[in-house]
Amino acid sequence: MISHHDALIYTMVMVSASDNDITDAELSAMGRRVRYLPIFAGFDNDAVTSVARDCATLMGEEDGLDRALEMIRDALPRKLRETAYVFACEIVLSDGEISQEELRILELLRHKLDIDRLAGAAIERAMAARYVRPGDF
Repeated sequence: MISHHDALIYTMVMVSASDNDITDAELSAMGRRVRYLPIFAGFDNDAVTSVARDCATLMGEEDGLDRALEMIRDALPRKLRETAYVFACEIVLSDGEISQEELRILELLRHKLDIDRLAGAAIERAMAARYVRPGDF
């Protein structure tokens, strides 16, 4: 069993790695969340690399994605599941490019975490509004 901190980090690493390209923007976005958001209070920032490595190792195994999704679900109390989905959406949007693989992982995550369809749509819309870039309008 992983901790809720680990589960949130696993979520971010999983969506970032889904297109086989973890960008500097995605790594930076993950680091900012872990360093500054209240949910990570008390978490040892030096452990991020180790947790991310564990997630990447798991993802490389047979059925690793399914096992990672189950571990995330099991580690997160219901109240933190939407938080995990917000983090996932933010990481996907952080580099300005959304791949089909990232969209598929978001869909799998939404279903595995039992995110209500309306809540998921609201989160996705809020993230799209937050990450609008010049030239998008």
